[in-house]
Amino acid sequence: MSKLPPQYQFIDLSDYGRAGGKWIAQALQETRFTPIHVTLTFVLSGVIAVYCMLNGFYSQAAFFLILKSIIDAADGELARLKNTPSYVGRYLDSVCDLLLNLVFLCTITYITNTSYLWTVLAFVGLQLQGTLYNYYYVILRNRVQGDRTSRVRENVRPVALPGESQRSVTFFHTLYRSLYGAFDWIIFKLDRHAAQSKPFPSWFMTLLSVYGLGFQLLIMALLLVIDLPHFIIPVLLAMTGFIAVFIGIRRIFLK
Repeated sequence: MSKLPPQYQFIDLSDYGRAGGKWIAQALQETRFTPIHVTLTFVLSGVIAVYCMLNGFYSQAAFFLILKSIIDAADGELARLKNTPSYVGRYLDSVCDLLLNLVFLCTITYITNTSYLWTVLAFVGLQLQGTLYNYYYVILRNRVQGDRTSRVRENVRPVALPGESQRSVTFFHTLYRSLYGAFDWIIFKLDRHAAQSKPFPSWFMTLLSVYGLGFQLLIMALLLVIDLPHFIIPVLLAMTGFIAVFIGIRRIFLK
């Protein structure tokens, strides 16, 4: 099940793991596995990728980075198949992604002897890229009656959905806000009127999808496979520079 009605769907370059994620979700649909179990599994895949990078097994690290993307697509698919939407699951997924991103970049910095100043800048850039993509994607979903588990801004604590406790939702919402709040605020300030624009065209969302986490991990994996890990930080920094381009296109041409 897509997050968008058919007429608004687009080619998501970061979502190459969707087919594999659907297969995993379908295999788990009649089991006791929950979407949160799947989320914890992609964390394990990320940890194995870090171990491989530290030991010079770059091809294997790339495999587990891609596997992480595939499993990452499965938790949401499983939630939809089991009809168990969850704010806890949504926040846990995002928190795990951010922490893994930080660990990935620190690991790359260590094995390439890169300055940690560049690592901090790359991490901030990586998160701003993903936040911009999610910001526009959630706006589009809300405008066209798509999936509404995510919200344009997460500054208001949601009411727990059936099957989850309000205490858990409150905890994970607070944790999410502490980690993502600054990035969400920056992107909102840069384009606060985006929610009033017409639905974004498919070509724009496809181009923007290079900022999706799956595509970012794909870049890391490709550079690891060709034994160029020292290019990962510079490439991520260069990609950050295009944030202004995407926002400019939206503000000028997609009002």
